[in-house]
Amino acid sequence: GNAIKPYYGAKAGKQLTSLLRSHILIAADVLDAAKKGDVDALSSAQQRWSANADDIARFLTNANPRNWPLSMTRTMMRKHLKLTTDEAVARLQGNWSADIAAYDAVHREILQMADMLSSGIVKQFPQKF
Repeated sequence: GNAIKPYYGAKAGKQLTSLLRSHILIAADVLDAAKKGDVDALSSAQQRWSANADDIARFLTNANPRNWPLSMTRTMMRKHLKLTTDEAVARLQGNWSADIAAYDAVHREILQMADMLSSGIVKQFPQKF
């Protein structure tokens, strides 16, 4: 959240921090339910995680609609959840080669997300660069 404060202000930075904190905490709930084999808790946590991803996508689009359209941010966030889930499943199953491949996919995707976000900020605020 602090990274966006120079561009979108303190209030937006605090809101993004809250969304991202929830994202991580819900991910922990997803993993905990999966480890326990609690299907109902897993389903609930996955629904909350998807809703949070949609909230993050909407937040980003509202901040920079021209460079981060909702279709783009929503697709990005859903891909992130899928790849992260693939990695978690491989790890929980002890499938180490799949875990490594999934980690690499998540890593590439995170770099793509960073590029999309940073280029969007540069395009929106060219005078700051």
